[in-house]
Amino acid sequence: MAAGRRSPLQAAWRIVRAVTHVLRGIWTIRSEFGRLTPEACDLLVREWSRQMLGILGVALRVQGELPSRGPVLLVANHSSWLDILVMNAAQPVRFVSKADVKRWPVLGTLVTGAGTLFIEREKRRDAMRVVHQMAEGLRGHARLAVFPEGTTGDGRALLPFHANLIQAAIVAEAPALPVGLRFVDTATGEPSEAPLFVGDTTLLQSVWRTLRTTGVGAEVFYGDPQRADGRDRRAWARDLRVAVGGLCGAATPDTAHSLPDRRGLPS
Repeated sequence: MAAGRRSPLQAAWRIVRAVTHVLRGIWTIRSEFGRLTPEACDLLVREWSRQMLGILGVALRVQGELPSRGPVLLVANHSSWLDILVMNAAQPVRFVSKADVKRWPVLGTLVTGAGTLFIEREKRRDAMRVVHQMAEGLRGHARLAVFPEGTTGDGRALLPFHANLIQAAIVAEAPALPVGLRFVDTATGEPSEAPLFVGDTTLLQSVWRTLRTTGVGAEVFYGDPQRADGRDRRAWARDLRVAVGGLCGAATPDTAHSLPDRRGLPS
């Protein structure tokens, strides 16, 4: 049977539980992260993220493996406000995200406290700053994650990959690992549109639609790490896009090389 609908009252109760869980997470970050090892922090982030998915009614399935330590740059498709939560539930990593996320109500405080790097996409100098920070992190054996589409898509076809942040892996001589994300109806295995955050849909509308929908599943597919092997960032970004599309089942129309890089650096 296809996914059903929760009543408004049931969805509202999940919102209360979710907000309480977010506030608990913010308190944990502020009170405990400063005295814990990175490994202990990662464990807390993973368990908190899995509990949040449970509150939201989203089932998690993970296929493949993420290296236990860095350096590695995860390169994933992007279709939902849930993507960061889902990837942290699978295995915590440090994200690079657009600055808009920092200003999201409540959630922005949470992802900031978890160590997310924010980038002002329209500012060339800011893009260069973030690439430098990413390269330093990778040299220090970090596991970083980026969404090179630059914005959310519909999950059926990948948007062009902007290549600027891929440069950090080239500079640090670190591998990149393609990651495919999918949201499905757990009963049928068909794509679920409930968590999508695209077009004119607001964040609150997407959250409410997700809470009202039953049988939502999130799938994470880890691919095989690959190195630049002489490719520049544009060529590597195109190849990574094909790999990510193969993992999540999204089409990859041949337009990636034809668009300018909107986040500051040449593509």
